[in-house]
Amino acid sequence: MRAPVALLMVASLCLPTAAAAQMWGAQPGQTAAAPVRAQAGGAVFVAQPVGEFDEYVDVGFGLGGHVLLRLDPAGVIGLRVDGGFINYGRESKRVCLSQTVGCRILVDLVTSNDILFGTIGPQLAVPSGPVRPYVNGGIGLSYFATTSSVRGTSSSDDDFARTKNFDDVTLAWAAGGGLYIPLRIGSTTFAIDLGARYLLNGEVEYLREGGIEDHPDGSITLHPTRSDANLLVWNIGVSFGIPGGR
Repeated sequence: MRAPVALLMVASLCLPTAAAAQMWGAQPGQTAAAPVRAQAGGAVFVAQPVGEFDEYVDVGFGLGGHVLLRLDPAGVIGLRVDGGFINYGRESKRVCLSQTVGCRILVDLVTSNDILFGTIGPQLAVPSGPVRPYVNGGIGLSYFATTSSVRGTSSSDDDFARTKNFDDVTLAWAAGGGLYIPLRIGSTTFAIDLGARYLLNGEVEYLREGGIEDHPDGSITLHPTRSDANLLVWNIGVSFGIPGGR
């Protein structure tokens, strides 16, 4: 599976506008809002493994958010903090609660392979126009963890037991870009955020689907994989301006 690269080709639609449009979401003919000093937003992710990582795991999905502090009045330069969660593998099976109870009570045993990451770094952006390209970079950490949990068989049941099977942490670098498309609904201004980031995790040890072997006596054997674990993360989300003083 390959995410569509056409997402970023929309950047060619970017057109210059008057200085009045430099307010977040303000377009010609609209009343300008207070200048934006920061932005905050959230997005859904499609995480495409690249290189060696692509040989071991499938496409992942996740959620994340960012905060951007503008470092100049025009909004060209900013300091961006990103954080997110990516699931790159999941196994589920229905088992008997215990040898004592037997199979009169069934539970769902779910094993989840996840990545938590956070980065901080600069962002450069075109601050005006109906479509506003940006590029950014960052450094931070990525935390790989595999967790198994047990819950009842009803869809409304919550986990009642959880165990961390394996984890590892690595230095992460990020570089990417995208487009802000400012919109206004009534008095609410926001922007659609379309982008992609390359998350360079380097070599790390992790579990993937099938990485836990169950034995008849109830014991387990872990089979971790060690490889580069780099991702191309596609995102679609929204971003809201946080106004400051005029």
